[in-house]
Amino acid sequence: MLLNSAPAKTAKPAAKSAAAKPNALQQPLKPSAELGAIVGTSPLPRGEVVSKVWEYIKKHNLQNPENKREIVADDKLKKVFGKDKCSMFEMNKHLAAHLKA
Repeated sequence: MLLNSAPAKTAKPAAKSAAAKPNALQQPLKPSAELGAIVGTSPLPRGEVVSKVWEYIKKHNLQNPENKREIVADDKLKKVFGKDKCSMFEMNKHLAAHLKA
């Protein structure tokens, strides 16, 4: 005797509405002039801003070689971070201060 397998799962209606309306991480935000010098001035979702900042950090070799979690700011990043060094964990806090809805 065979047991019935579980019924196939169907797409949730909430998933469709989530695609139509962006969540907080997908909402395009306008960067400040200081952050715009790094990521561009057009509105971007928060995740893209973080990705572009990381591209900039890696391109300009701004990670501390002894502690990769620490970012040594150049002139452009100093304007965003407000200090010479920043951990990768506190970077998002500084970026949030430079993004407006």
